[in-house]
Amino acid sequence: MTKISIIIPVLNESKTIKSLLFHLIDNASLNSISEIIVVDGGSTDNTKEIIQSLGLDIILLTSEKGRAKQMNLGAKNAKGEILYFLHADSFPPNRYDKLILDEVNKGNNAGCFRLKFDSKHWWLRLASWLTQFRWRACRGGDQSQFITKVLFERLGGFNENYLIYEDNDLISKLYAINEFTVIQQKITTSARCYQKHGVWKLQYHFWTIHLKHFFGASAQELHSYYKKNIAS
Repeated sequence: MTKISIIIPVLNESKTIKSLLFHLIDNASLNSISEIIVVDGGSTDNTKEIIQSLGLDIILLTSEKGRAKQMNLGAKNAKGEILYFLHADSFPPNRYDKLILDEVNKGNNAGCFRLKFDSKHWWLRLASWLTQFRWRACRGGDQSQFITKVLFERLGGFNENYLIYEDNDLISKLYAINEFTVIQQKITTSARCYQKHGVWKLQYHFWTIHLKHFFGASAQELHSYYKKNIAS
């Protein structure tokens, strides 16, 4: 039976990780899940302690900081034929496992879910609505990402030069070979970053990062811009 390996990169996610792990277990048939792998990038809160205290059969790995490195390490240790990369503040729909398996069985080897922010801000609602379409501009890591392990390895995994934008880099490679589908059920993700920085300010910076990448900015240049304008 084809199984899914769930891979979650974390860094100081003590507020959400417990709820997410129980959500993943409660909303899937565990016969479909090979394992849940959480890859910590050096948390300084009690993220790891929370995971270890839950009594769940979770694989907890430690990696260098950087989502690309963390997710590649998770993929290396995954036993499932399908890899499902998920952010720690994003909650997939009920029976997400069946939805993913159905797509793979139809020959779709990579894709994501539609997005729904946990916010009523009109712009975030519009941005969420747009994710139903297959347009490349509507993609992002918050939508989560499934990909067969064979295809992931053929593409070389995530580019570890990217400390940000690693999701989009892999998505671009998948679009280039016409290997991407959008599952119409919705994953719910946190709008906490928008709430922290302001919707328009953060959206401006995200658009700027996309444009910089389009015009050839290096991974280091993108990270420097992110550190200066978003992470600070």
